[in-house]
Amino acid sequence: MRRFEGYGVLITGAGRGIGEATARRLAREGARVLVTDLDEKRAARAAESIPEAVAYGCDVADRSSVEAAVAYAVERFGTLDVLVNNAYACTPDAPLFEDEPDEAWARDLDITLTGAFRCARAALPHLVASGRGAIVTVGSVNGEQDFGNHAYSAAKAGLASLTRTLAGHAAPRGVRVNLVAPGTIATDAWTGREARLARAEPHYPMGRVGTPDDVASAVAFLASQDAAWITGVTLPVEGGLLTSNVGLRRALGRDD
Repeated sequence: MRRFEGYGVLITGAGRGIGEATARRLAREGARVLVTDLDEKRAARAAESIPEAVAYGCDVADRSSVEAAVAYAVERFGTLDVLVNNAYACTPDAPLFEDEPDEAWARDLDITLTGAFRCARAALPHLVASGRGAIVTVGSVNGEQDFGNHAYSAAKAGLASLTRTLAGHAAPRGVRVNLVAPGTIATDAWTGREARLARAEPHYPMGRVGTPDDVASAVAFLASQDAAWITGVTLPVEGGLLTSNVGLRRALGRDD
């Protein structure tokens, strides 16, 4: 199945993890993909093994960098049909909320939320021109419930709101805007913390944490014409985490 034959796609934060898996999935279905990352060497390493992929250094915290990446995608592919907002920042919380520094809060929101805004703003005219434009943003279950990380969670919740408002604005112009909200995903961001991942697994009704490919599959669906009448939604990709409190259900089911 090659749902993206002839498509031009730009993915942020695509040098590894979910972004790289998404680039690989869309390319496998025919897309030409601009693999962007703050670390251009990391983007190049990812793009080397993906057919029809090109690497480009992009800092979503910088408007000129974003606009240059969008312009390069349009020039290289002749079209921009899909934008995947995947870049993010997640600064560990201070032990006490009152000790949270302004800089950490500002950084997480600027890269995660405002970065997606910058990319959508630059890409939208080209997505309109394509006649089949779609924006898919990678949010998080942190934007839906409390799983820690104040600034990161606020930014991800903001992405869900931006998805809804932008979807309403862009729909009459032929562009769909949706968001996936992953749960815990086993990426290299967890390197050295594998024990935490193992502890998380029993809390997922489906008995495991997610993989980047789990998220890439959902992004591919929302970006494709299979989702042609879907816009403004948040699609949880989280193994049932938001639907069931496994620990409480087990506790209430005991006869002690």
